Amino acid sequence: MDCKLRAKNCGGCPLLGLDYAAQLKQKEEKVRALLGKYGPVHPIRGMEQPYHYRNKVISTFAPGWGGKLTSGIYAANSHKVLPVESCLLQDEVLDKTMQAVRAAANACRYQPYDEDKGTGLVRHCLLRRGVATGQVMVVLVTAQPVLPGAKNFVKALLAETAQRGVTVTTVVQNVNSRKTSVVLGEAEKVLYGKGFILDTLCGKTYAISPRSFYQVNPAQTAVLYGLAVEAAKLTGKEVVLDAYCGIGTIGLTAADHAKQVVGVELNRDAVQDAIGNAKHNGVKNARFFAADATRWISEAAAAGEKADVIFMDPPREGSTPEFLASVARMAPKRVVYVSCNPVTLARDLATLTKLGYKAEGFTPVDMFPHTEHIETVCALSKLDIHGKKPSGRR
Repeated sequence: MDCKLRAKNCGGCPLLGLDYAAQLKQKEEKVRALLGKYGPVHPIRGMEQPYHYRNKVISTFAPGWGGKLTSGIYAANSHKVLPVESCLLQDEVLDKTMQAVRAAANACRYQPYDEDKGTGLVRHCLLRRGVATGQVMVVLVTAQPVLPGAKNFVKALLAETAQRGVTVTTVVQNVNSRKTSVVLGEAEKVLYGKGFILDTLCGKTYAISPRSFYQVNPAQTAVLYGLAVEAAKLTGKEVVLDAYCGIGTIGLTAADHAKQVVGVELNRDAVQDAIGNAKHNGVKNARFFAADATRWISEAAAAGEKADVIFMDPPREGSTPEFLASVARMAPKRVVYVSCNPVTLARDLATLTKLGYKAEGFTPVDMFPHTEHIETVCALSKLDIHGKKPSGRR
């Protein structure tokens, strides 16, 4: 399957022209080349239907024909917006929703923001869909706090989406007046609905707000988190640390199998979501803290606090030497590293190996078909001072 946007220098699907089985083989071989010296690499977990998996869409507004606005994605290595009507990676419901957003914005005569001149109103539109619940969120990002005719925009949007068979459950205005490539600003105003949507993942229900980190491929996320919890080998007696926890998804998935879960995340909005998610799901053995993961674990380790299992799911740049040293000081029996970048995983594994941990194995998960990104679940166990695994463990 191919896409006409590729000929226009869209960089969203660099592997689209490669057979999917060949994509999986290429990714598995990359993980093996980077990580194979540390332990066995298991077969990559791919998708049965590797299209239309993204439950989140960001569309950038630009001038269109006849004075109307259009929207789409930036061409590779540029700030030229390629208009997008549909995308092979995006949830088809969100394609229809974005068509409705453009129609409503044009009906209200909103002008696209020009980043060079600093003129215009609407910058981006962020869409999210709870695939399990069917709930849809529309976030309109504006350059100024005032959205003229906001009520008319919402009315037009709901009418346009209804015509396309889509039900929008909340509409939020996000204000980003800065000169930046970052999509969302800090200020928000709920124009319709509750300002968040719900989705179900691994048996738990999550509230997702505009700035929440939430994996974009729900089917593969269930695979990823299932592998992570399985790798932890929880018995119900463990104290678990979930570092870089986001809205608490891994920790809450593990909570049913652990004595206590402690989650740490820098994004305060995500932590508030995590606390609400624990309450909503009746999870009483999980606590969440808003703090830099490295600073928090360093202070905890210095205070003599311990964890039996540590989940870590850092950003693409990986973890820090200070964080990894503190992991060793807390001396968990097991570490489960969920990585979105095998290069930084390999770097961090070199450190963890020196600190007395051994990788038991790696399972790549294809979270982003047709792109070069790879997620990997790595299970590590603590060696004793003689370089052997603790007795009684396989």
